[in-house]
Amino acid sequence: MSIETCRAYLRQRGYEDRIQEFDVSSATVELAAQAVGCEPAHIAKTLSFLHEDGAVLIVCAGDAKIDNSKFKAQFHHKATMLTPEQVEAFTGHQIGGVCPFGITHPNTVTYLDISLQRFDTIYPAAGNAASAVRLNCDELAQLSNSAGWIDVCKGWQAPSL
Repeated sequence: MSIETCRAYLRQRGYEDRIQEFDVSSATVELAAQAVGCEPAHIAKTLSFLHEDGAVLIVCAGDAKIDNSKFKAQFHHKATMLTPEQVEAFTGHQIGGVCPFGITHPNTVTYLDISLQRFDTIYPAAGNAASAVRLNCDELAQLSNSAGWIDVCKGWQAPSL
């Protein structure tokens, strides 16, 4: 899926006007935050893992990292990231532009991590490495056809006293 396919997907749902395209790369959290003009935590990164006969996508905050023990408790196996070839096969996107929109592979399931819920506005990619979409969490849940909110990340919570 390219940005044009993502654009068509979002257009059908009334969100095309939220797409931002950049003259610079937004392929990493840091680059995306610079391009958008926000804190890195507000970037909604999509991480891709092997799961049974397919893939699981986890959309989480830019400052979050997968917690291997939480992942294993949720999915009953070790977190194994997809290869670049598998990412494209299971999502239709290339690394740097992976987003949870319009995923049509029958064995790919999308989940949203609770690390995103602390923000009013978040920015997932829009199908290539120079784009983003301005959304809130409810809009992301609807547009991504999410299977639900889960807690599989670490590093984003304030330290407890």
